[in-house]
Amino acid sequence: MNYQYILQRLILAVVVVLGVTFAVFSIVQLVPGDPARVILGVQANEENVAAMHERMGLNRPFFEQYFSWLGGVVRGDFGTSLITSQSVSDQIAARLPATLQLAFASLFIGLAIAFPLGIISAMYPRSPIDLFASLISQIGVSIPDFWMGILLILLFSLSLGWLPPSGYTPINEDFGDWLAHIILPAMTAGLISGSIQTRFIRSAMLEVLGESYIRTAYAKGLSRNVVISRHALRNAMITIVTIIGLQMTALFSAVVVVEIVFTWPGLGDLSLEAVLDRDYPLLQGTVLTLAVIVTFINLLVDIIYFFLDPRIEYA
Repeated sequence: MNYQYILQRLILAVVVVLGVTFAVFSIVQLVPGDPARVILGVQANEENVAAMHERMGLNRPFFEQYFSWLGGVVRGDFGTSLITSQSVSDQIAARLPATLQLAFASLFIGLAIAFPLGIISAMYPRSPIDLFASLISQIGVSIPDFWMGILLILLFSLSLGWLPPSGYTPINEDFGDWLAHIILPAMTAGLISGSIQTRFIRSAMLEVLGESYIRTAYAKGLSRNVVISRHALRNAMITIVTIIGLQMTALFSAVVVVEIVFTWPGLGDLSLEAVLDRDYPLLQGTVLTLAVIVTFINLLVDIIYFFLDPRIEYA
């Protein structure tokens, strides 16, 4: 088996991450506001502000600042928060597990919705269950993340009182309390993700079910379950994996909004704090971490393609 493609994708991923570091550092510099004035207060005189700029290195040339920051990133050092004076790496490490937990719980809910609905609606097109799946999918796609979260809070927290409206408990401290707190935010992102995936899984399965080898499988006397699981679903997995990969990257964008709605202490909530405080190192660290996760997911999807269908050839 030729593994040259995997090596090429790994090299490309490194190049992409380097490009992301430059983009993140450049864009963050354009954020309005002066962190020195945030620290010293609006009444600070120009002399004190200039001294603070020098202490934080903000008066150095752009590329000097960038390469100094990049050298620290390569060593795993994202710098020090301008507001709290804490290590940015430590703050990200403390918040990252909460974001990953929420993202994967949302993905699980989305897949639990999308696979049965998408497959069954493709097996019975234009049936009542197909119309129901299409309706649910359309509703899920149309509702924004933050509005879905508010609706779920109103229903399950304020009206029924079944689940807490916000907050977080570490999973290693109290699993039951952690589960109670993660259900609503995970449902918020998962329902929307599942709605999108349902439509694509249905479309992919319909395309495969119309192929001649499916009719041949039925002609051989194979049962519907065998045909669907061993032939149709297996051949539709290339398209389905693509959609799952795209949705995993989209989930990290959705999770940022969901974390703010539910005060979930992840990277999204940390990014908001960094923006409000004009904390450049903290904002750069959180955005870069999310970008690296997305790049890794895309790389993983490409590698899965390589093993999923050996007939695919790559230049």
